[in-house]
Amino acid sequence: MGCGHKDDKASLASSQRASFSHQPHQSGSAPASKEVWKKGGRMFSILLAVHLALLACTLVSSGAFEKIAVHDYDVFFLLTVMMLIVIVWIIFYLVGTSRCPGAIPCKDSHAGPVWLRGGLVLFAIFSLVMDVFKIGYYSSFYSCLSAIKIIYPIVQAIFVVVQTYFLWVSAKDCVHVHLNVTRCGLMLTLTTNLAVWMSAVTDESVHKAHSKLKKNVTEEIFRWLLKAGMRSGSAEECNCNSQICQVFKNGYFWLYPFNIEYSLFASAMVYVMWKNVGRFIDHHSHHIHRLKFRLFRRTFFVGIVLGLIVLVSGLGVLILYEVQVNSSTESSKKSQALTMYYIFNIVCLGLMSLVCIGGSVIYRFDKRDMDRHKNPTRTLDVALLMGAALGQYAISYYSIVAIVASTPRDAISALNLTYALLMIAQHTFQNIFIIEGLHRQPPKDDHKYDPHQKGLYGLTFVNVNAVSLRVPDGGSTLAPNPAPGAEANHPSDLVRSLTAPKKMNWRRKFLREISIFLLLSNIILWIVPAFGARPQFDNDTELNFYGDSMWPAIVDICLPFGIFYRMHAVASLLEVYIVS
Repeated sequence: MGCGHKDDKASLASSQRASFSHQPHQSGSAPASKEVWKKGGRMFSILLAVHLALLACTLVSSGAFEKIAVHDYDVFFLLTVMMLIVIVWIIFYLVGTSRCPGAIPCKDSHAGPVWLRGGLVLFAIFSLVMDVFKIGYYSSFYSCLSAIKIIYPIVQAIFVVVQTYFLWVSAKDCVHVHLNVTRCGLMLTLTTNLAVWMSAVTDESVHKAHSKLKKNVTEEIFRWLLKAGMRSGSAEECNCNSQICQVFKNGYFWLYPFNIEYSLFASAMVYVMWKNVGRFIDHHSHHIHRLKFRLFRRTFFVGIVLGLIVLVSGLGVLILYEVQVNSSTESSKKSQALTMYYIFNIVCLGLMSLVCIGGSVIYRFDKRDMDRHKNPTRTLDVALLMGAALGQYAISYYSIVAIVASTPRDAISALNLTYALLMIAQHTFQNIFIIEGLHRQPPKDDHKYDPHQKGLYGLTFVNVNAVSLRVPDGGSTLAPNPAPGAEANHPSDLVRSLTAPKKMNWRRKFLREISIFLLLSNIILWIVPAFGARPQFDNDTELNFYGDSMWPAIVDICLPFGIFYRMHAVASLLEVYIVS
Protein backbone atom coordinates (compact mmCIF):
# COMPACT_ATOMS: atom_id res chain seq x y z
CA MET A 1 0.00 0.00 0.00
CA GLY A 2 1.58 3.27 -1.10
CA CYS A 3 2.01 6.23 1.15
CA GLY A 4 -1.09 8.28 0.58
CA HIS A 5 -1.70 7.09 -3.02
CA LYS A 6 -4.68 4.87 -2.34
CA ASP A 7 -6.79 7.25 -0.36
CA ASP A 8 -9.87 8.79 -1.90
CA LYS A 9 -10.47 12.36 -3.02
CA ALA A 10 -10.75 13.54 0.57
CA SER A 11 -7.11 12.58 1.09
CA LEU A 12 -6.14 14.81 -1.83
CA ALA A 13 -8.19 17.62 -0.34
CA SER A 14 -6.44 17.14 2.98
CA SER A 15 -3.02 17.40 1.32
CA GLN A 16 -4.08 20.57 -0.42
CA ARG A 17 -5.26 22.06 2.86
CA ALA A 18 -1.97 21.03 4.44
CA SER A 19 -0.13 23.08 1.85
CA PHE A 20 -2.39 26.03 2.53
CA SER A 21 -1.85 25.74 6.28
CA HIS A 22 1.66 27.13 5.90
CA GLN A 23 0.24 30.46 4.79
CA PRO A 24 -0.17 33.21 7.38
CA HIS A 25 -3.12 32.84 9.64
CA GLN A 26 -6.07 34.97 8.69
CA SER A 27 -8.58 36.23 11.16
CA GLY A 28 -12.03 34.92 10.48
CA SER A 29 -11.00 31.38 9.54
CA ALA A 30 -12.42 29.04 12.13
CA PRO A 31 -10.36 26.11 13.35
CA ALA A 32 -13.07 23.72 12.24
CA SER A 33 -12.58 24.79 8.62
CA LYS A 34 -9.05 23.39 8.71
CA GLU A 35 -10.13 19.89 9.71
CA VAL A 36 -11.12 17.17 7.27
CA TRP A 37 -13.37 14.49 8.76
CA LYS A 38 -14.01 11.44 6.60
CA LYS A 39 -17.50 10.49 7.66
CA GLY A 40 -17.56 7.26 5.68
CA GLY A 41 -14.29 5.97 7.11
CA ARG A 42 -15.30 6.91 10.62
CA MET A 43 -18.67 5.21 10.32
CA PHE A 44 -17.14 2.00 8.94
CA SER A 45 -14.59 1.84 11.75
CA ILE A 46 -17.33 2.44 14.35
CA LEU A 47 -19.46 -0.37 12.90
CA LEU A 48 -16.45 -2.69 12.94
CA ALA A 49 -15.80 -1.87 16.59
CA VAL A 50 -19.46 -2.31 17.60
CA HIS A 51 -19.75 -5.76 16.01
CA LEU A 52 -16.46 -7.00 17.48
CA ALA A 53 -17.36 -5.63 20.91
CA LEU A 54 -20.76 -7.36 20.86
CA LEU A 55 -19.16 -10.65 19.79
CA ALA A 56 -16.54 -10.44 22.52
CA CYS A 57 -19.11 -9.43 25.15
CA THR A 58 -21.33 -12.38 24.19
CA LEU A 59 -18.50 -14.90 24.46
CA VAL A 60 -17.07 -13.46 27.68
CA SER A 61 -20.43 -13.34 29.46
CA SER A 62 -21.39 -16.81 28.24
CA GLY A 63 -18.06 -18.32 29.27
CA ALA A 64 -18.60 -17.12 32.85
CA PHE A 65 -21.46 -19.58 33.41
CA GLU A 66 -20.84 -23.28 33.89
CA LYS A 67 -24.04 -24.54 32.28
CA ILE A 68 -23.57 -22.69 28.97
CA ALA A 69 -21.65 -24.63 26.31
CA VAL A 70 -19.15 -21.80 25.76
CA HIS A 71 -15.79 -22.54 27.35
CA ASP A 72 -13.21 -20.11 28.57
CA TYR A 73 -10.71 -21.33 25.99
CA ASP A 74 -13.14 -20.16 23.29
CA VAL A 75 -12.88 -16.67 24.78
CA PHE A 76 -9.07 -16.92 24.99
CA PHE A 77 -8.90 -18.01 21.35
CA LEU A 78 -10.91 -14.98 20.16
CA LEU A 79 -8.86 -12.57 22.29
CA THR A 80 -5.59 -14.12 21.08
CA VAL A 81 -6.60 -13.68 17.42
CA MET A 82 -7.66 -10.08 18.02
CA MET A 83 -4.40 -9.24 19.80
CA LEU A 84 -2.30 -10.80 17.04
CA ILE A 85 -4.12 -8.74 14.38
CA VAL A 86 -3.58 -5.56 16.42
CA ILE A 87 0.14 -6.37 16.82
CA VAL A 88 0.49 -6.77 13.04
CA TRP A 89 -1.32 -3.46 12.41
CA ILE A 90 0.79 -1.57 14.98
CA ILE A 91 3.98 -2.81 13.32
CA PHE A 92 2.59 -1.73 9.94
CA TYR A 93 1.77 1.71 11.36
CA LEU A 94 5.19 2.21 12.95
CA VAL A 95 7.15 0.92 9.98
CA GLY A 96 4.96 2.08 7.10
CA THR A 97 2.27 4.67 7.80
CA SER A 98 4.15 6.95 10.19
CA ARG A 99 7.21 7.09 7.91
CA CYS A 100 5.37 8.24 4.79
CA PRO A 101 6.19 11.78 3.61
CA GLY A 102 3.72 14.22 5.15
CA ALA A 103 2.04 11.46 7.17
CA ILE A 104 2.03 13.44 10.42
CA PRO A 105 2.05 17.18 9.59
CA CYS A 106 1.04 18.18 13.12
CA LYS A 107 0.66 16.79 16.63
CA ASP A 108 -1.95 17.29 19.33
CA SER A 109 -0.10 18.70 22.34
CA HIS A 110 -3.02 17.90 24.66
CA ALA A 111 -3.11 14.19 23.76
CA GLY A 112 -1.05 11.66 25.71
CA PRO A 113 0.44 13.87 28.43
CA VAL A 114 3.54 12.50 30.10
CA TRP A 115 1.79 11.62 33.38
CA LEU A 116 -0.83 9.60 31.49
CA ARG A 117 1.82 7.74 29.50
CA GLY A 118 3.81 7.22 32.70
CA GLY A 119 0.76 5.68 34.37
CA LEU A 120 0.26 3.47 31.32
CA VAL A 121 3.84 2.20 31.57
CA LEU A 122 3.41 1.52 35.30
CA PHE A 123 0.26 -0.53 34.72
CA ALA A 124 1.94 -2.28 31.79
CA ILE A 125 4.79 -3.47 34.04
CA PHE A 126 2.36 -4.98 36.54
CA SER A 127 0.37 -6.53 33.66
CA LEU A 128 3.55 -8.22 32.41
CA VAL A 129 4.20 -9.60 35.91
CA MET A 130 0.62 -10.91 35.93
CA ASP A 131 1.20 -12.65 32.59
CA VAL A 132 4.36 -14.26 33.97
CA PHE A 133 2.38 -15.56 36.95
CA LYS A 134 -0.32 -16.88 34.61
CA ILE A 135 2.22 -18.68 32.45
CA GLY A 136 3.83 -20.25 35.53
CA TYR A 137 0.45 -21.21 36.97
CA TYR A 138 -0.93 -22.90 33.84
CA SER A 139 2.43 -24.51 33.04
CA SER A 140 2.27 -26.38 36.36
CA PHE A 141 -0.27 -28.81 34.87
CA TYR A 142 -0.13 -28.24 31.11
CA SER A 143 -0.88 -31.92 30.46
CA CYS A 144 -4.57 -31.52 31.34
CA LEU A 145 -5.19 -28.01 29.99
CA SER A 146 -5.98 -26.64 26.58
CA ALA A 147 -2.87 -25.20 24.92
CA ILE A 148 -4.61 -21.86 24.34
CA LYS A 149 -4.49 -21.17 28.09
CA ILE A 150 -0.70 -21.05 27.94
CA ILE A 151 -0.54 -19.29 24.57
CA TYR A 152 -2.94 -16.53 25.64
CA PRO A 153 -0.79 -14.94 28.41
CA ILE A 154 2.28 -15.14 26.14
CA VAL A 155 0.48 -13.28 23.35
CA GLN A 156 -0.97 -10.82 25.87
CA ALA A 157 2.51 -10.01 27.18
CA ILE A 158 3.74 -9.30 23.63
CA PHE A 159 0.62 -7.22 22.99
CA VAL A 160 1.19 -5.13 26.13
CA VAL A 161 4.82 -4.41 25.18
CA VAL A 162 4.06 -3.48 21.56
CA GLN A 163 1.00 -1.38 22.41
CA THR A 164 2.75 0.50 25.23
CA TYR A 165 5.62 1.47 22.93
CA PHE A 166 3.14 2.46 20.20
CA LEU A 167 1.16 4.73 22.53
CA TRP A 168 4.30 6.25 24.03
CA VAL A 169 5.67 7.38 20.67
CA SER A 170 2.46 7.96 18.68
CA ALA A 171 -0.20 9.19 21.12
CA LYS A 172 0.01 12.76 19.78
CA ASP A 173 -0.05 11.90 16.06
CA CYS A 174 -2.54 13.48 13.66
CA VAL A 175 -2.24 11.05 10.75
CA HIS A 176 -3.04 12.16 7.19
CA VAL A 177 -2.25 9.04 5.13
CA HIS A 178 -3.92 5.63 5.07
CA LEU A 179 -6.88 7.26 6.80
CA ASN A 180 -9.38 4.40 6.57
CA VAL A 181 -6.83 1.72 7.49
CA THR A 182 -5.63 3.79 10.44
CA ARG A 183 -9.15 4.43 11.71
CA CYS A 184 -10.08 0.74 11.49
CA GLY A 185 -6.80 -0.29 13.11
CA LEU A 186 -7.29 2.10 16.01
CA MET A 187 -10.88 0.97 16.53
CA LEU A 188 -9.76 -2.67 16.45
CA THR A 189 -7.12 -1.81 19.08
CA LEU A 190 -9.72 -0.05 21.23
CA THR A 191 -12.14 -2.99 20.95
CA THR A 192 -9.40 -5.48 21.81
CA ASN A 193 -8.52 -3.55 24.96
CA LEU A 194 -12.18 -3.41 25.99
CA ALA A 195 -12.56 -7.15 25.34
CA VAL A 196 -9.47 -7.91 27.47
CA TRP A 197 -10.92 -5.63 30.15
CA MET A 198 -14.28 -7.47 30.11
CA SER A 199 -12.52 -10.83 30.33
CA ALA A 200 -10.37 -9.70 33.27
CA VAL A 201 -13.33 -8.19 35.15
CA THR A 202 -15.39 -11.35 34.62
CA ASP A 203 -12.57 -13.66 35.67
CA GLU A 204 -11.89 -11.59 38.80
CA SER A 205 -15.59 -11.42 39.71
CA VAL A 206 -16.04 -15.19 39.33
CA HIS A 207 -12.98 -15.81 41.45
CA LYS A 208 -14.09 -13.46 44.24
CA ALA A 209 -17.67 -14.74 44.20
CA HIS A 210 -16.63 -18.38 44.54
CA SER A 211 -14.03 -17.60 47.16
CA LYS A 212 -16.77 -15.92 49.23
CA LEU A 213 -19.27 -18.73 48.79
CA LYS A 214 -16.86 -21.67 49.14
CA LYS A 215 -14.08 -20.58 51.47
CA ASN A 216 -13.47 -24.04 52.85
CA VAL A 217 -13.78 -26.05 49.64
CA THR A 218 -10.88 -24.71 47.61
CA GLU A 219 -10.48 -28.04 45.78
CA GLU A 220 -14.00 -27.76 44.37
CA ILE A 221 -13.41 -24.17 43.30
CA PHE A 222 -10.23 -25.21 41.52
CA ARG A 223 -11.98 -27.98 39.64
CA TRP A 224 -14.79 -25.62 38.66
CA LEU A 225 -12.39 -23.02 37.27
CA LEU A 226 -10.38 -25.58 35.28
CA LYS A 227 -13.27 -27.72 34.08
CA ALA A 228 -13.69 -25.88 30.78
CA GLY A 229 -10.01 -26.12 29.85
CA MET A 230 -9.32 -29.84 30.44
CA ARG A 231 -8.40 -31.94 27.41
CA SER A 232 -8.38 -35.37 28.98
CA GLY A 233 -8.03 -37.15 32.25
CA SER A 234 -9.82 -36.67 35.54
CA ALA A 235 -9.90 -33.68 37.82
CA GLU A 236 -7.36 -35.24 40.17
CA GLU A 237 -4.61 -34.79 37.53
CA CYS A 238 -4.90 -30.99 37.75
CA ASN A 239 -4.42 -30.43 41.46
CA CYS A 240 -2.41 -27.35 42.42
CA ASN A 241 -0.71 -28.72 45.50
CA SER A 242 2.81 -27.27 45.24
CA GLN A 243 3.66 -24.03 47.02
CA ILE A 244 4.98 -22.34 43.88
CA CYS A 245 1.73 -23.13 42.10
CA GLN A 246 -0.28 -21.49 44.88
CA VAL A 247 1.98 -18.41 44.70
CA PHE A 248 1.35 -18.11 40.95
CA LYS A 249 -2.38 -18.63 41.41
CA ASN A 250 -2.84 -16.03 44.14
CA GLY A 251 -0.35 -13.62 42.56
CA TYR A 252 -2.01 -13.15 39.21
CA PHE A 253 -5.43 -12.62 40.79
CA TRP A 254 -4.00 -9.87 43.01
CA LEU A 255 -2.51 -8.19 39.91
CA TYR A 256 -5.78 -8.16 37.96
CA PRO A 257 -6.67 -4.55 38.99
CA PHE A 258 -3.52 -3.25 37.30
CA ASN A 259 -4.32 -5.10 34.08
CA ILE A 260 -7.89 -3.79 34.19
CA GLU A 261 -6.69 -0.20 34.55
CA TYR A 262 -4.10 -0.69 31.81
CA SER A 263 -6.76 -1.75 29.33
CA LEU A 264 -8.95 1.24 30.15
CA PHE A 265 -6.07 3.75 30.00
CA ALA A 266 -4.97 2.34 26.65
CA SER A 267 -8.54 2.49 25.33
CA ALA A 268 -8.83 6.18 26.24
CA MET A 269 -5.54 7.06 24.54
CA VAL A 270 -6.41 5.07 21.41
CA TYR A 271 -9.78 6.82 21.18
CA VAL A 272 -8.07 10.25 21.21
CA MET A 273 -5.75 9.05 18.43
CA TRP A 274 -8.80 7.93 16.44
CA LYS A 275 -10.38 11.37 16.86
CA ASN A 276 -7.17 13.01 15.64
CA VAL A 277 -6.92 11.05 12.38
CA GLY A 278 -7.15 13.59 9.55
CA ARG A 279 -7.24 16.53 11.94
CA PHE A 280 -5.40 19.82 11.39
CA ILE A 281 -4.21 21.78 14.41
CA ASP A 282 -4.64 25.55 14.40
CA HIS A 283 -1.35 26.60 15.96
CA HIS A 284 -2.63 30.14 16.58
CA SER A 285 -5.30 28.88 18.98
CA HIS A 286 -3.71 25.59 20.05
CA HIS A 287 -1.22 26.83 22.62
CA ILE A 288 1.43 24.48 23.88
CA HIS A 289 1.92 24.61 27.64
CA ARG A 290 5.05 23.04 28.96
CA LEU A 291 4.91 20.70 31.91
CA LYS A 292 5.86 22.47 35.13
CA PHE A 293 5.27 19.98 37.92
CA ARG A 294 6.48 21.64 41.12
CA LEU A 295 5.25 19.43 43.93
CA PHE A 296 7.10 21.13 46.78
CA ARG A 297 7.01 24.73 45.54
CA ARG A 298 4.26 27.30 45.92
CA THR A 299 2.40 25.11 48.38
CA PHE A 300 1.54 25.13 52.07
CA PHE A 301 1.90 21.31 52.38
CA VAL A 302 -1.57 21.13 53.93
CA GLY A 303 -3.04 19.16 51.03
CA ILE A 304 -0.06 16.80 50.89
CA VAL A 305 -0.08 16.14 54.65
CA LEU A 306 -3.85 15.56 54.84
CA GLY A 307 -3.74 13.41 51.72
CA LEU A 308 -0.94 11.24 53.10
CA ILE A 309 -2.82 10.85 56.39
CA VAL A 310 -5.90 9.66 54.48
CA LEU A 311 -3.75 7.36 52.32
CA VAL A 312 -1.99 5.69 55.26
CA SER A 313 -5.23 5.41 57.24
CA GLY A 314 -6.94 3.79 54.26
CA LEU A 315 -4.17 1.20 53.92
CA GLY A 316 -4.57 0.35 57.60
CA VAL A 317 -8.34 0.02 57.19
CA LEU A 318 -7.85 -2.26 54.17
CA ILE A 319 -5.48 -4.59 56.06
CA LEU A 320 -7.68 -4.79 59.15
CA TYR A 321 -10.80 -5.32 57.04
CA GLU A 322 -9.25 -8.19 55.12
CA VAL A 323 -8.01 -9.84 58.33
CA GLN A 324 -11.26 -9.52 60.27
CA VAL A 325 -13.73 -10.32 57.48
CA ASN A 326 -11.94 -12.99 55.47
CA SER A 327 -9.98 -14.69 58.24
CA SER A 328 -12.60 -14.75 60.98
CA THR A 329 -15.99 -16.44 61.18
CA GLU A 330 -17.24 -14.46 64.17
CA SER A 331 -20.12 -12.09 63.41
CA SER A 332 -18.84 -9.53 65.93
CA LYS A 333 -15.53 -9.24 64.08
CA LYS A 334 -17.41 -8.74 60.83
CA SER A 335 -19.56 -5.98 62.37
CA GLN A 336 -16.48 -4.23 63.75
CA ALA A 337 -14.80 -4.36 60.35
CA LEU A 338 -17.86 -2.92 58.58
CA THR A 339 -18.20 -0.16 61.18
CA MET A 340 -14.54 0.77 60.80
CA TYR A 341 -14.82 0.75 57.01
CA TYR A 342 -17.92 2.96 56.92
CA ILE A 343 -16.56 5.46 59.46
CA PHE A 344 -13.33 5.88 57.49
CA ASN A 345 -15.18 6.37 54.21
CA ILE A 346 -17.71 8.78 55.74
CA VAL A 347 -14.91 10.98 57.11
CA CYS A 348 -12.92 10.79 53.87
CA LEU A 349 -15.89 11.46 51.57
CA GLY A 350 -17.12 14.28 53.80
CA LEU A 351 -13.75 16.03 53.70
CA MET A 352 -13.48 15.55 49.94
CA SER A 353 -16.98 16.98 49.39
CA LEU A 354 -16.24 20.08 51.49
CA VAL A 355 -12.92 20.60 49.72
CA CYS A 356 -14.53 20.29 46.28
CA ILE A 357 -17.17 22.86 47.25
CA GLY A 358 -14.43 25.19 48.44
CA GLY A 359 -12.54 24.74 45.19
CA SER A 360 -15.65 25.52 43.14
CA VAL A 361 -16.18 28.69 45.19
CA ILE A 362 -12.58 29.75 44.52
CA TYR A 363 -13.16 29.22 40.79
CA ARG A 364 -16.00 31.74 40.99
CA PHE A 365 -13.40 34.42 41.78
CA ASP A 366 -10.82 33.17 39.31
CA LYS A 367 -10.20 35.73 36.56
CA ARG A 368 -8.57 33.31 34.14
CA ASP A 369 -10.28 32.89 30.79
CA MET A 370 -12.12 29.69 29.92
CA ASP A 371 -10.42 27.49 27.33
CA ARG A 372 -13.07 27.04 24.63
CA HIS A 373 -10.86 25.59 21.91
CA LYS A 374 -11.58 22.18 20.45
CA ASN A 375 -9.82 19.50 22.52
CA PRO A 376 -10.72 15.80 22.00
CA THR A 377 -8.66 14.81 25.06
CA ARG A 378 -10.59 17.09 27.39
CA THR A 379 -13.91 16.07 25.85
CA LEU A 380 -13.07 12.41 26.49
CA ASP A 381 -11.95 13.17 30.06
CA VAL A 382 -15.26 14.85 30.86
CA ALA A 383 -17.27 12.04 29.22
CA LEU A 384 -15.37 9.35 31.14
CA LEU A 385 -15.76 11.18 34.44
CA MET A 386 -19.51 11.56 33.96
CA GLY A 387 -20.02 8.06 32.55
CA ALA A 388 -17.86 6.14 35.04
CA ALA A 389 -19.57 7.91 37.96
CA LEU A 390 -22.85 6.26 36.93
CA GLY A 391 -21.58 2.91 38.23
CA GLN A 392 -21.13 4.19 41.77
CA TYR A 393 -24.35 6.19 41.52
CA ALA A 394 -26.23 2.97 40.71
CA ILE A 395 -24.75 1.04 43.64
CA SER A 396 -25.49 3.91 46.03
CA TYR A 397 -29.11 4.29 44.95
CA TYR A 398 -29.70 0.54 45.17
CA SER A 399 -28.25 0.62 48.70
CA ILE A 400 -30.42 3.59 49.70
CA VAL A 401 -33.60 1.85 48.54
CA ALA A 402 -32.66 -1.39 50.34
CA ILE A 403 -31.79 0.36 53.61
CA VAL A 404 -34.88 2.59 53.69
CA ALA A 405 -37.25 -0.25 52.82
CA SER A 406 -35.71 -2.81 55.19
CA THR A 407 -36.44 -3.37 58.85
CA PRO A 408 -35.07 -3.39 61.50
CA ARG A 409 -32.48 -0.65 61.15
CA ASP A 410 -29.27 -0.91 63.17
CA ALA A 411 -26.14 1.22 63.49
CA ILE A 412 -24.46 -0.40 60.49
CA SER A 413 -27.49 0.39 58.33
CA ALA A 414 -27.33 4.04 59.39
CA LEU A 415 -23.63 4.17 58.56
CA ASN A 416 -24.29 2.47 55.23
CA LEU A 417 -27.01 5.00 54.38
CA THR A 418 -24.73 7.93 55.24
CA TYR A 419 -21.94 6.36 53.20
CA ALA A 420 -24.20 5.96 50.14
CA LEU A 421 -25.47 9.56 50.33
CA LEU A 422 -21.96 10.98 50.74
CA MET A 423 -20.71 8.87 47.85
CA ILE A 424 -23.29 10.48 45.55
CA ALA A 425 -22.49 13.98 46.83
CA GLN A 426 -18.72 13.51 46.57
CA HIS A 427 -18.84 12.25 42.98
CA THR A 428 -21.06 15.17 41.99
CA PHE A 429 -18.98 17.91 43.64
CA GLN A 430 -15.70 16.39 42.48
CA ASN A 431 -16.89 16.20 38.86
CA ILE A 432 -17.87 19.88 38.99
CA PHE A 433 -14.47 20.85 40.42
CA ILE A 434 -12.46 18.79 37.92
CA ILE A 435 -14.45 19.89 34.87
CA GLU A 436 -14.06 23.55 35.86
CA GLY A 437 -10.32 23.05 36.32
CA LEU A 438 -9.90 21.32 32.97
CA HIS A 439 -11.60 24.22 31.17
CA ARG A 440 -9.39 26.93 32.72
CA GLN A 441 -6.56 28.58 30.84
CA PRO A 442 -3.12 28.05 32.40
CA PRO A 443 -1.97 31.10 34.41
CA LYS A 444 -0.09 33.77 32.53
CA ASP A 445 3.20 35.24 33.65
CA ASP A 446 2.58 37.70 36.46
CA HIS A 447 5.45 39.94 35.36
CA LYS A 448 4.17 40.74 31.89
CA TYR A 449 2.64 44.18 31.88
CA ASP A 450 1.06 46.48 29.41
CA PRO A 451 3.69 48.52 27.53
CA HIS A 452 1.58 51.66 28.08
CA GLN A 453 2.03 51.21 31.84
CA LYS A 454 5.77 50.55 31.72
CA GLY A 455 6.61 53.88 33.31
CA LEU A 456 4.07 53.46 36.04
CA TYR A 457 5.27 49.95 36.93
CA GLY A 458 8.81 51.27 37.13
CA LEU A 459 7.90 53.30 40.21
CA THR A 460 8.93 50.77 42.81
CA PHE A 461 8.15 53.17 45.65
CA VAL A 462 4.47 53.48 44.74
CA ASN A 463 2.19 53.29 47.76
CA VAL A 464 -0.82 51.37 46.51
CA ASN A 465 -3.07 52.46 49.35
CA ALA A 466 -2.23 56.14 48.75
CA VAL A 467 -2.94 55.81 45.05
CA SER A 468 -6.27 54.14 45.73
CA LEU A 469 -7.23 56.88 48.21
CA ARG A 470 -6.29 59.84 46.05
CA VAL A 471 -7.81 58.57 42.84
CA PRO A 472 -11.58 58.79 42.38
CA ASP A 473 -13.45 55.70 41.24
CA GLY A 474 -13.67 56.93 37.70
CA GLY A 475 -10.05 58.10 37.62
CA SER A 476 -10.95 60.86 35.17
CA THR A 477 -9.20 63.77 36.97
CA LEU A 478 -5.74 62.21 36.80
CA ALA A 479 -6.07 60.32 33.56
CA PRO A 480 -4.49 61.98 30.53
CA ASN A 481 -6.39 62.31 27.28
CA PRO A 482 -5.74 59.15 25.33
CA ALA A 483 -4.46 59.31 21.82
CA PRO A 484 -6.89 58.49 19.02
CA GLY A 485 -7.29 54.75 18.72
CA ALA A 486 -5.52 54.04 22.02
CA GLU A 487 -7.09 52.66 25.18
CA ALA A 488 -7.27 54.86 28.27
CA ASN A 489 -5.32 53.63 31.27
CA HIS A 490 -7.12 54.66 34.43
CA PRO A 491 -5.24 54.79 37.73
CA SER A 492 -7.93 52.63 39.32
CA ASP A 493 -7.13 49.97 36.73
CA LEU A 494 -3.48 50.38 37.70
CA VAL A 495 -4.30 49.68 41.32
CA ARG A 496 -6.22 46.54 40.37
CA SER A 497 -3.41 45.34 38.13
CA LEU A 498 -0.82 45.92 40.86
CA THR A 499 -2.77 43.98 43.45
CA ALA A 500 -4.20 41.25 41.17
CA PRO A 501 -1.09 39.02 40.91
CA LYS A 502 -0.90 38.59 44.69
CA LYS A 503 -4.56 37.54 44.89
CA MET A 504 -4.16 35.16 41.97
CA ASN A 505 -1.17 33.62 43.72
CA TRP A 506 -3.23 32.83 46.82
CA ARG A 507 -6.07 31.40 44.76
CA ARG A 508 -3.74 29.19 42.77
CA LYS A 509 -2.05 27.94 45.93
CA PHE A 510 -5.37 26.94 47.44
CA LEU A 511 -6.39 25.21 44.20
CA ARG A 512 -3.14 23.25 44.17
CA GLU A 513 -3.66 22.20 47.80
CA ILE A 514 -7.18 21.04 46.99
CA SER A 515 -6.04 19.15 43.89
CA ILE A 516 -3.23 17.26 45.63
CA PHE A 517 -5.47 16.31 48.57
CA LEU A 518 -8.18 15.00 46.23
CA LEU A 519 -5.57 13.16 44.18
CA LEU A 520 -4.19 11.23 47.17
CA SER A 521 -7.69 10.57 48.53
CA ASN A 522 -8.83 9.13 45.20
CA ILE A 523 -5.79 6.85 45.13
CA ILE A 524 -6.77 5.19 48.42
CA LEU A 525 -10.43 5.03 47.38
CA TRP A 526 -9.24 3.15 44.30
CA ILE A 527 -6.92 0.80 46.22
CA VAL A 528 -9.45 -0.23 48.89
CA PRO A 529 -12.15 -1.75 46.60
CA ALA A 530 -9.70 -2.84 43.89
CA PHE A 531 -7.75 -5.07 46.28
CA GLY A 532 -10.48 -6.77 48.22
CA ALA A 533 -12.45 -4.56 50.62
CA ARG A 534 -15.96 -4.78 49.21
CA PRO A 535 -18.60 -4.40 51.93
CA GLN A 536 -21.35 -4.79 49.35
CA PHE A 537 -20.82 -8.57 49.59
CA ASP A 538 -20.44 -8.57 53.40
CA ASN A 539 -23.40 -6.38 54.39
CA ASP A 540 -26.54 -8.49 54.77
CA THR A 541 -29.02 -5.63 54.17
CA GLU A 542 -28.67 -5.51 50.39
CA LEU A 543 -28.21 -9.27 50.07
CA ASN A 544 -31.42 -9.99 51.99
CA PHE A 545 -33.38 -7.30 50.12
CA TYR A 546 -32.34 -8.05 46.52
CA GLY A 547 -31.37 -11.70 46.86
CA ASP A 548 -28.15 -13.66 46.49
CA SER A 549 -28.24 -13.54 42.70
CA MET A 550 -29.43 -10.00 41.83
CA TRP A 551 -27.29 -7.97 44.24
CA PRO A 552 -23.91 -9.61 43.36
CA ALA A 553 -24.76 -9.14 39.67
CA ILE A 554 -25.45 -5.41 40.24
CA VAL A 555 -22.17 -4.97 42.11
CA ASP A 556 -20.14 -6.95 39.57
CA ILE A 557 -21.48 -4.82 36.72
CA CYS A 558 -21.28 -1.38 38.37
CA LEU A 559 -18.25 -1.60 40.67
CA PRO A 560 -15.59 -1.80 37.88
CA PHE A 561 -16.85 1.54 36.57
CA GLY A 562 -16.56 3.04 40.04
CA ILE A 563 -13.00 1.73 40.40
CA PHE A 564 -12.06 3.12 36.99
CA TYR A 565 -13.60 6.46 37.95
CA ARG A 566 -11.15 6.83 40.82
CA MET A 567 -8.09 6.19 38.71
CA HIS A 568 -9.29 8.47 35.92
CA ALA A 569 -10.03 11.17 38.51
CA VAL A 570 -6.42 10.86 39.70
CA ALA A 571 -5.13 11.56 36.17
CA SER A 572 -7.55 14.48 35.71
CA LEU A 573 -6.68 15.99 39.11
CA LEU A 574 -2.99 15.80 38.27
CA GLU A 575 -3.68 17.87 35.18
CA VAL A 576 -5.75 20.34 37.21
CA TYR A 577 -2.89 20.59 39.72
CA ILE A 578 -0.36 21.41 37.01
CA VAL A 579 -2.60 23.92 35.25
CA SER A 580 -3.46 25.74 38.52
